[in-house]
Amino acid sequence: MEVDECEVETVTIKNNGEIKIETEHLFESNDNTALFTNEVPRKMRRCENILDSPTLKKKPVVLLTRLPENTVSALQPPTPQQFYSEAESRGSSDSDMLWEPGEDSDDSDFVASGKKKKNFKNTKSILKRVSSPVMKNNSSNSNNSNKIAESGPIIVSSAFAHSSNETTKVRPDLPEVEVTVDMMVLARRRAMRWQRGKIVEIVAREDGRTKYKVCFDEKGKSLVSGHHMAFADAPKLEQLYVGARVVIQSPDDAQCFQPGILSELPSRKNRLRFLVFLDDHTSLYASLPSVHLVCRPLEDNLDDIPDSPHKCFMKQYLKNWPYPHLTHYKEGQSINVELNGTLQVCTVEVVDCSLIQVVFQEGGEKEWIHRGSVRLEHMAKFLQLKEKEDEEKDNSES
Repeated sequence: MEVDECEVETVTIKNNGEIKIETEHLFESNDNTALFTNEVPRKMRRCENILDSPTLKKKPVVLLTRLPENTVSALQPPTPQQFYSEAESRGSSDSDMLWEPGEDSDDSDFVASGKKKKNFKNTKSILKRVSSPVMKNNSSNSNNSNKIAESGPIIVSSAFAHSSNETTKVRPDLPEVEVTVDMMVLARRRAMRWQRGKIVEIVAREDGRTKYKVCFDEKGKSLVSGHHMAFADAPKLEQLYVGARVVIQSPDDAQCFQPGILSELPSRKNRLRFLVFLDDHTSLYASLPSVHLVCRPLEDNLDDIPDSPHKCFMKQYLKNWPYPHLTHYKEGQSINVELNGTLQVCTVEVVDCSLIQVVFQEGGEKEWIHRGSVRLEHMAKFLQLKEKEDEEKDNSES
């Protein structure tokens, strides 16, 4: 940025014949933004025949002076890289509002953005800065971009929606849909592979449990429980809630369906889509026709997920809802992501609401990851720090 100095003289004529001459030094940047001004009043003098004086004609004098680079740098305000809005990403929609909580703030609805202030209802935000240590790389031939990831972003927890029907995580009190013979369903064949089939028999066990014999379209039969079977038809919107056990069609195989937990209901913040966490920790957005409700879900839907870090993540996610912890990244930013048990350097290629698409520098693979996933190094460190703080707090109270 170049900064120029302008000197402008202003002549003021008073009724008593006095003339006041002011010289204004104006420092301007090349984008016409004034940085500061310095007014130096000149001495007052009386002049006869003022109106006839030729010096009173408009005769501006402008002096331009190029300032040295060190002076220009001193005039620039600091702009920390970590303070940015998700709205800067072209893939984001209705981004989270960020604010720094003051000493006397408590779940305040005050939001600061630049110099403008607005009030938002039902908004809770907690900002925490998490720094990331330098990631070492044993390869001496790797360049600097492969050695480290950028310092940690802001991690924010904010109200995800503006109305209760977008944030509900309570199972609606609706009558169960009847399951009958000859009904088309989606039944489990393997843990992450459910397929379309028809109920050919309902078996009542002596212990009171009910099993369903399903004949699959692609040959084969299976005897499954009600929580391993989903309706083939799309559900009604009022039947869905955050935490519901669902099955969605695989984006890679039209004949395969995968189980997961419904994690977001449609709202302005996610462009009116459903977010689903699959049981393998994959997260993706889906439309209503792609979502299928499990016929007879368990009392706790998480009991259907095998014991794993993903199950712990989902338990904490539903506990925090509707204030999930999310990292804020910008497109092009380098971050560390866990892959096959090791941290690898990635580049954020796309930011899409609660998801980011990353490209692994080693291999070039692309993957969609939730911005609150424990696979993100920043989020993992944040959760470790939060857990430690909670333990210290519990110990101090006991």
